[in-house]
Amino acid sequence: MTPAGLHRGNGNAPGAPGGPDPDSPGADGPGQEAAGPERSDPDRAPATDEDPFLARRLAMVRDLRATGPRDPDVLDAMARVPRERFVPPELVRYAYDDCALGIGHGQTISQPYIVARMTELLELPALRRADPSRRPRTLDVGTGSGYQAAVLADLGADVISIERDAGLSELAEERLGSLGFGDRVRCVVGDGTEGWPDGAPYDGIVVGAAAPEIPDPLVAQLAENGRLVIPIGPREYQALTVVTRSGRRIEQRTYDPCVFVPLVGRHGFPG
Repeated sequence: MTPAGLHRGNGNAPGAPGGPDPDSPGADGPGQEAAGPERSDPDRAPATDEDPFLARRLAMVRDLRATGPRDPDVLDAMARVPRERFVPPELVRYAYDDCALGIGHGQTISQPYIVARMTELLELPALRRADPSRRPRTLDVGTGSGYQAAVLADLGADVISIERDAGLSELAEERLGSLGFGDRVRCVVGDGTEGWPDGAPYDGIVVGAAAPEIPDPLVAQLAENGRLVIPIGPREYQALTVVTRSGRRIEQRTYDPCVFVPLVGRHGFPG
C-alpha cells in the first residue's frame, strides 16, 4: 500500500504486472486555478480523428490545475505532449489516469501529477520569460519512457537524458525522435548518480528515482542559481527535495511526500 498522501513517481505499481496502480492517490487537497490566459475547456474538446486523445489530455490538465501544479507553461506542455505514446499499447486506455504505469524493464512512467510538480519546481519557464532566446540546459536522470524529457523539451529546454538501462534508452530515443524531439533531447547511457559532466553546467536537473541522500556530483554540475529536483529518503517513502546553488552556498527545501524506485549507482542505493 502507498502511505496516505504520498504521490507515486517511478515506483513499482502494485496489482496486475504493469497495470495501473490502484493505491496511487491523486494530489490531495483542492488548489487554485493557474493564473494566466484562459485555457481550453476539456469538457468542450471532443476527440478528433487527428488526435483521439485530445479530450482526455485536456481533462488531465484540468485535474492537475485543480489539485496543485499552477504554472501555466508547465500545464500547457502537459497538454501538448501525448502521454499515450509513452506507455505500452495494452495500457493506452490508462494513459491519462493519474497513476504510475509499467513500461517494462521493471520500470514505470510516473503519474502525471508528479511529472507536472517536478517540472514546476525546476522553474524553467521563469528562465525563458526572463530571456526568450535562452534554451535552459537540463539534465534528466532516469530516462525511462522519455516522457519527462519530452515535457522539458516542449518547454524549450535542451535536454540530456541519462539512463542506466541501454534498452530503455534506445527505445526512448526512437520514441522522442518520432515525436519531433530528437533535436532537443540527447539520450545517453550511464550512472545517473554521476550526472553527465560533459553537458554541465545545468540550469535544471530532475531525477526520476529516489536517493538516500543528495548526490554530490549532481550538485557540482548545477549552474549558478540552478535547481536540482530529486526524491530523497529511504526506499519506502521520500520527499521531493529542491537544491539550489548560489556561488558556494547550497540551499535545500523539501516539498511533497512521494514514492519512487531507488536510484541505483555509485552515489545512490546499491544495486
